[in-house]
Amino acid sequence: MLSFDQCADEYVLALTPRSAIVGLSTRADDADSLLREQARGLPLRRVNLETALSTRPSLVVRTYGGDARLLRALEQRGVRVLTLEDAVDFDGLRRNLRSVAAAVGTPGKAEALVADMDRRLARAAGAWKGRSALYLTPSGFTAGPGTLADAILRAVGLVNAERRPGYNEVPLERFVLQPPEAVVLAFFDTPTYASAAWAPGRHALMQERLRERAIASLPGPMIACANWGAAEAAEVLAAQAPK
Repeated sequence: MLSFDQCADEYVLALTPRSAIVGLSTRADDADSLLREQARGLPLRRVNLETALSTRPSLVVRTYGGDARLLRALEQRGVRVLTLEDAVDFDGLRRNLRSVAAAVGTPGKAEALVADMDRRLARAAGAWKGRSALYLTPSGFTAGPGTLADAILRAVGLVNAERRPGYNEVPLERFVLQPPEAVVLAFFDTPTYASAAWAPGRHALMQERLRERAIASLPGPMIACANWGAAEAAEVLAAQAPK
């Protein structure tokens, strides 16, 4: 089993016997990786044909890693490539878990993760009772309908203040002059994102508004990739709701 990117790494680590993993991506142990501790000690490999073939994998798992030419070359040589869907809701996460588990013969592991995810979501459901909130990253981007971030907000009873679909930039001036009712911070704990000198999230005026309006901060490892960490993020968010 070989993984081609950070998000695929986490599915491989969670569902595959360690002895069957011949390689993970070079980002498997980064600070924003949910399973970075489990990745330590396993080979981290660059994504190219020579490296992939040298490991002799029976299966390559990917979300965004590897271009079409590389994937085609692997398949022509008999290597199965499993591409996970870009999950934008919890049903998509369940499908991805079951897809990888079916490919490696560990359906029980997938069902255990699905059950844990569902328990967390049940505990978090409706906690914020319809309050409006804006999801915001240090780079000044937000997430609207059709994103997993939106699904997390809705899971805990928040109404997403961003109505545009997908990921969109929030102009600094508009944010400062017309701040949202509440803000859910994302990745503000992750140095790669939060410490960049250009990040709008470091601006003094935005920092002032965030001190007034932030209701929770979601840890980067829980939301960097589309996986069961989203249910953990929902629990974190629900725990901040008024009792």
